[in-house]
Amino acid sequence: MRTRFPLVAADDTFLDTAARRYTHIVDIRASAQQVWDALTADDALVSWAPVVTDARWTAPRPFGIGTTREVTLGGFLCLEERFYRWDENSRMTFTADNASIPGLRRFAEDLTLLPLATGTRLVWTFALEGNPLLQPLLAAASPVNRLVTKTIAEGTTRRVRAESARIRR
Repeated sequence: MRTRFPLVAADDTFLDTAARRYTHIVDIRASAQQVWDALTADDALVSWAPVVTDARWTAPRPFGIGTTREVTLGGFLCLEERFYRWDENSRMTFTADNASIPGLRRFAEDLTLLPLATGTRLVWTFALEGNPLLQPLLAAASPVNRLVTKTIAEGTTRRVRAESARIRR
């Protein structure tokens, strides 16, 4: 990422109270380990979310608190992410430290895996806030943002299915 526009660090309070908050619940017929493996794969996100045009881990494995990643959306918005929660196989949460375009104030995501009798429930929350000039645009774009974030969360199921099929071969 070349140009960097610093964001304010987000935390759990922001994730719970952001005006632009999108939570999606996806039940996946796979173990938490399989879902976690998809979420932390080298090609995580780009392998199932068309809006994500690039994603790369910028910290070495094993991942944990402090792990960093760069994710590009639509080929133009790059976010530098830093994970402040990393509970192996159950929960990861990050804040975006920098963006490649101006206007965002805070951005964070929280992913929680819950065991089900038939697999795993993924609860994925996206939260964002713009500066005062961007807030009206974010409000108007809220239905689109809800749809885009939903496709990212639901795409995890396709990735896990594809990986399970590959392993069975």
